[in-house]
Amino acid sequence: MASMLQPQIILLKEGTDTSQGKAQLVSNINACTAVADVVRMTLGPRGMDKLIHDGKGNVTISNDGATIMKLLDIVHPAAKILVDIAKSQDSEVGDGTTTVVLLAGEFLKEAKPFVEDGVHPQNLIRSYRTACNLAIEKIKELAVSIEGKSLEEKKSFLAKCAATTLSSKLIGGEKEFFASMVVDAVIAIGNEDRLNMIGIKKVPGGNMRDSFLVNGVAFKKTFSYAGFEQQPKKFLNPKILLLNIELELKSEKENAEIRLSDPSQYQSIVDAEWNIIYDKLDKCVKSGVKVVLSRLAIGDLATQYFADRDIFCAGRVTEEDLHRVAAATGGTIQTSVNNIIDEVLGTCEVFEEKQVGNERFNIFSGCPSGRTATIVLRGGADQFIEEAERSLHDAIMIVRRALKNSTVVAGGGAIDMEISRYLRQHARTIAGKSQLFINSYAKALEVIPRQLCDNAGFDATDVLNKLRQKHALPSGEGAPYGVDINTGGILDSFANFVWEPSVVKINAINAATEAACLILSVDETVKNPKSESAQGEAAASAMGGRGRGGGFPGRGMRRR
Repeated sequence: MASMLQPQIILLKEGTDTSQGKAQLVSNINACTAVADVVRMTLGPRGMDKLIHDGKGNVTISNDGATIMKLLDIVHPAAKILVDIAKSQDSEVGDGTTTVVLLAGEFLKEAKPFVEDGVHPQNLIRSYRTACNLAIEKIKELAVSIEGKSLEEKKSFLAKCAATTLSSKLIGGEKEFFASMVVDAVIAIGNEDRLNMIGIKKVPGGNMRDSFLVNGVAFKKTFSYAGFEQQPKKFLNPKILLLNIELELKSEKENAEIRLSDPSQYQSIVDAEWNIIYDKLDKCVKSGVKVVLSRLAIGDLATQYFADRDIFCAGRVTEEDLHRVAAATGGTIQTSVNNIIDEVLGTCEVFEEKQVGNERFNIFSGCPSGRTATIVLRGGADQFIEEAERSLHDAIMIVRRALKNSTVVAGGGAIDMEISRYLRQHARTIAGKSQLFINSYAKALEVIPRQLCDNAGFDATDVLNKLRQKHALPSGEGAPYGVDINTGGILDSFANFVWEPSVVKINAINAATEAACLILSVDETVKNPKSESAQGEAAASAMGGRGRGGGFPGRGMRRR
């Protein structure tokens, strides 16, 4: 009787929501599967696009996994992990964002029946990690290196990788055109690690094939004053001065008081202001430059002054564009016009201002450093150009990775089928429950070719059976066979140039396995609504002022 009357021990605040055990784990798995189902249809060359309409009225059309995941605004704490792995895949490799989410969702889906049957999650995690390591070793074994090839061979190799990436995008119809453009841009920046050295400028109008690559820098004409039209618009081998100062007549707002005894002295103060700006402009002209760019404003006086002396100037150039001009032309951005020496000036073979659609562009080409490139994108609708930019970003990342890691594997679901076959074979050599778990991991990998077939409208069961039969050949000649997206059969992906860098697959399998293991290891979720309301109160008090709320007079405040 005494034990029944013992008070209940309360550890957590009132209103705290806790859920734990098997039910909690199954709930997390269901949430992740639901997220994977959202991006499932976007995989592959025949993948559908998603139209996402946010609260601000912005419309985004995309089939890029990372973009969709970012815009979905997922609130479920476990499902957010899938958003994180899509982002990490995007920043690390650039492509394979849909693949990584699909794989993670499928690993969890395969684990679900085991969890419901009472298998301890740690056993699953151990087997999944073993299977992941075996899969990565197999990928490295199957990868083909492009080291030691000539530049032309490398270019064609990289263009195939870029075309494979672009085939699943909105601009897939022109994949060869854009693939060669991307390869030229990446080779132009060489070993430069900063991705912003490849600029992408968007100009609505025209069609996709009007897009072009500038081996140098191009940016939109900035705001200009009267006198701009009198300036020359083309130079050969000009000297280029890059500034971070204003060239504008403005009152010298020094914190000083000047007392005048004679009204004529006022004119000398006004003249001093004019002399300061003329002195700056004279120094620019004497340095022998023909193009002056500044991050800050170049006023109407300076614009006319330069026009009279056949010098081109542009003010309010964005910081990113200015840095790219500096990197390309070999110039240095100056914060003063004193002591301008030749070493700080940049140069290029041709500078011209050119009309592109409704916009005018300043184009610097034939730059000596050659560490920058600019892709000018054309297209009908704004959403289309935005999606084309995201697609090119993926292709650029892929080509950079392929250049650095220089190994590729067969795409089109071929590598996934081969690893799946290898893991099933390996599972037979293992005694105990682990055999079942590694088998389920192998089955999960088949989601990629299955989904490619589903999205193209083919019979996935039929195609997968053909692939299994081909990959099971003892000679190993079936390893490069994947889904033929055009006929609904199977084909040698490698011979048909469906290639992807091995780093994409390695990263995707690693990230998906880690995410699945992380979600499987969570058995309890604690949600404290009080902490949320506390944050709200803290924000309110911060707005109200220090001490007591802003509406009440506190200590030291005068009562009105």
